[in-house]
Amino acid sequence: SPPGRSKKKSRKHQRFMARRAVLEQKGLLSPHGRLGSQTPEAGPEAHATLAEANGTAAPRCDKVPKRIASSSLSPSASPDSIARHHSVLLSQGKGSCSRVQMSSLVLRPGKYVAIDCEMVGTGPQGKLSELARCSVVNYEGDVIYDKYVLPELPIVDYRTRWSGITKQHMKNAIPFKAAQAEILKILKDKIVVGHAIHNDFQALKYFHPKDRTRDTSQSPVLKKRARLPIRANVSLKNLARHLLHKKIQVGCKGHSSVEDAQTAMELYRLVEVQWEKELAHSLPPRPPSPVTDPAADSSQYLDDQYWPTDLMASSL
Repeated sequence: SPPGRSKKKSRKHQRFMARRAVLEQKGLLSPHGRLGSQTPEAGPEAHATLAEANGTAAPRCDKVPKRIASSSLSPSASPDSIARHHSVLLSQGKGSCSRVQMSSLVLRPGKYVAIDCEMVGTGPQGKLSELARCSVVNYEGDVIYDKYVLPELPIVDYRTRWSGITKQHMKNAIPFKAAQAEILKILKDKIVVGHAIHNDFQALKYFHPKDRTRDTSQSPVLKKRARLPIRANVSLKNLARHLLHKKIQVGCKGHSSVEDAQTAMELYRLVEVQWEKELAHSLPPRPPSPVTDPAADSSQYLDDQYWPTDLMASSL
């Protein structure tokens, strides 16, 4: 080979050896490690050690606090990542991460909301349903939005027996377009829980991504728990009675959209872990990570891009 090429290669090897010596001196790497081999132990360990030294590695399971799971995902993590993370935590629950409590499986509660809408009749004979009230609650069931909405068409049937809406409520109602903008801003990038939620989205003239939607009327997990047929059309009222032992939608004053949204969230939380686990299993398999791939050349982990700045300075 040309002299220049071998000289360049020799310099790179010297840098590798110098950096390995620094790690050995700091007690971060075993002296018996062979950084140039392809054994999976040396490469990923060296990479993990460097990442820890650089402050980028996640804490080990035996040292994590109870809620470390919520910080292990970035705020922009996709629902697929959320579901898969649920599954990973479940698989670790009986292993070395036994200190991670079941409560830690609740991932980023701020990303979850529940919604319920009440509609009135407009159009010919009042057969067209339009939004007249919308309520949104957070993961804890606290109300974050609850407003009466003035439909775009004149109201023909208030449907008070079911909607609870009266003419009096429309005096301070906000226009549909204004309400729509406010509500969609809340729903953006959220995982939305609801019962027969397609009706709510239709009233909002909106389509929410399916992988970010949790419909309690379509959940096999809830139906199994309530000992109801999987294909049965089950009402929110019946699910609440069977699983939460609470009565809702009683009396002649109509439904409360706040109560219905809170009930949907309670039902979701009741089976959240199992629901997300089954969702994770239904997702397509993830491609192998190049960092943990045994076939990867472990020498790459001492390239400049992986080398912490403070250790690099001490090795030069």
